[in-house]
This record gives sequence, structure tokens and C-alpha cells, in this order.
Amino acid sequence: MATSNDIKNGSVVKIDGQLWSVVEFQHVKPGKGGAFVRTKMKNVLSGKSVDRTFNAGTKLEFASVDRRDYQYLYNDGTGFVFMDLDNYDQITVEAAVVGDASNFMLENQNVTVALNEGNPLYVELPASVVLEVTYTEPGLQGDRSTGGTKPATVETGYEIQVPLFLEAGTKVKVDTRTGDYLGRV
Repeated sequence: MATSNDIKNGSVVKIDGQLWSVVEFQHVKPGKGGAFVRTKMKNVLSGKSVDRTFNAGTKLEFASVDRRDYQYLYNDGTGFVFMDLDNYDQITVEAAVVGDASNFMLENQNVTVALNEGNPLYVELPASVVLEVTYTEPGLQGDRSTGGTKPATVETGYEIQVPLFLEAGTKVKVDTRTGDYLGRV
């Protein structure tokens, strides 16, 4: 069993039966008293962030998280089917685990799936993806200035805000973390 002195960024720790990922950590040795480790942790499943402090040498249970490259194949109605790029095994991941990533996933797109003891924890997408606008109100001549936006539906069915001059059929770059329009492609 490891101790709090072994904490590093990206470590996954099991606390009270839940998995927490270490976002930041800092070893603190005050002039008086014992040393401690101050951490900012994020719950792997819910995404909730908390600040947590551990005394130096506190025993912790580290979880092994295997991040592997998968290819998104299709949605079968009960979940999302992914294929391992190394051995071509297929896994089905529940919609709750995929979460908002489903708004930006196209078939045959490569993603990273984090597994703990064979159970999928979350799906990680690239920072941005290229999607085609399938529907938006027609653009008006002269709407080339900055500032104005309108709703547009992309090929995954997700709705984003785009500049007024964009039309249906245009390929756009979208930030997968926020859903923001980044530019035309």
C-alpha cells in the first residue's frame, strides 16, 4: 500500500470506495508541526472537485487506470460500442459513462477510454473536432462583423452557437470541453 508521499498529478486514488484523480498536489513542510500533502482532486465518475489534505505518510490505496485507444463504432440503443485498436475487441459503454462526449463523437472516430479493472470510467476526446453544420438559418449579406451569433445544429445533433455568416454544409471546428465554435475548416 502506498502513502500520501507517492501522490503525483494524474494519480487515481480510491477513497471511501470512490475513485479520485489528483489534479494538483503540493507537499508542504511548515516550520512547526508535521509535513502534509495538499491536493485538489476530481471524482472520476461525477466530475466533482474537492480540496483534500493528507498528513505525510498517510496510507492510501492507488487504483490502476488503464487509458487505451479505442475507435467509436456505433450507438446500439443501450450504449456506445467501441473497438480496441490493439486487439480489435469490442466493448459497450453506457450512455451515462460517455456523458457529454456523445455530442461530439462521429462513427470511426478515435477516442481514449479509461478502464479500471475492465470497467469503463470515462471517455476522453481530442481537444477539438471537425463537424459539419446540418441546419442553421440562412446567413444574411453584410453579416460579416463580429459579435452576432445564431444557433446551428451539427451532424451529431448537438446545437452550437456560430457566427451569422455561416450556412448549412460548412465544416466547423468545435471545442469538445465547452462546445464552443472555434472556426471554419
